[in-house]
Amino acid sequence: MRESSNPVMRGVVRDNQTGYAGFGAGAAAAGQGAMWGQQGQQTDPYTQAPPVSRQLTIDDVVTKTAITLGVLTISAIATYFAISSRATESAQASLAMPLMLVGALGGLALVLVASFGRKQDNPAIVLAYALFEGLFVGSISFVFANMVVAGDTSAGALIGQAVLGTFGVFFGMLLVYKVGAIRVTPRFTRMLFAGMIGVIVLMLGNLVIGLFNGGEGFGLRNGGPLAIIFSLVCIALAAFSFLLDFDAADRLIRAGAPERAAWGVALGLTVTLVWLYVEILRLLSYFNSD
Repeated sequence: MRESSNPVMRGVVRDNQTGYAGFGAGAAAAGQGAMWGQQGQQTDPYTQAPPVSRQLTIDDVVTKTAITLGVLTISAIATYFAISSRATESAQASLAMPLMLVGALGGLALVLVASFGRKQDNPAIVLAYALFEGLFVGSISFVFANMVVAGDTSAGALIGQAVLGTFGVFFGMLLVYKVGAIRVTPRFTRMLFAGMIGVIVLMLGNLVIGLFNGGEGFGLRNGGPLAIIFSLVCIALAAFSFLLDFDAADRLIRAGAPERAAWGVALGLTVTLVWLYVEILRLLSYFNSD
């Protein structure tokens, strides 16, 4: 099965290769063994056969993704209003920054646990990730909408534009995938993965250099022309990542993966959605700040 550029989705697909892809055959073999018993004698299949998990459907993917995004949204809204309830801007900043850090590090830790611990289908981990990521999204939304952008654009308008842009890209890429306008091939996967590695290297390099030149780095996040181009590249990579994630989910369904695999799909899609939202929000802030 082709791997996704999303590390979380790659883990789900990899699990499918070692377990999910043979789920139907393994269940049939187990049922046949139970019917005949260890001594070659036929036994009652209704009492001996182990329970079989229901196979994954598109409805499972939609439902689990909606639940995950619902938890993230509630957490983000609560975080945003908790910060805005502070009386002064300094008090707001003193709350927003720690919440942003806790949310980012907590979400990253849970993604690493899910990916390397093969726990992508664990609903507790997925929903905990959504909770932490809500802290990050709510706080970074407040910072960009109320501290970075000047008063000409309201906070609600900026955040609303970012949300609409995020889901517009999501549904647009879903349509592109459904009509087959862009084929998901191994070459496409390799090119996208190489692009993501390049972006990560540039981000890390920009962070390190920024420590020595007052935070400017390579100029990838200062709102200038290079920063705008870099954000557009990140948005494009996130958008094309959806194609691989849709393809991985489609292959899991075709392979007869168990219903619990929907949590892994939901986690992978949510990771990409958050990345896309933050990049769109950042790009909008460039055009609306002085």
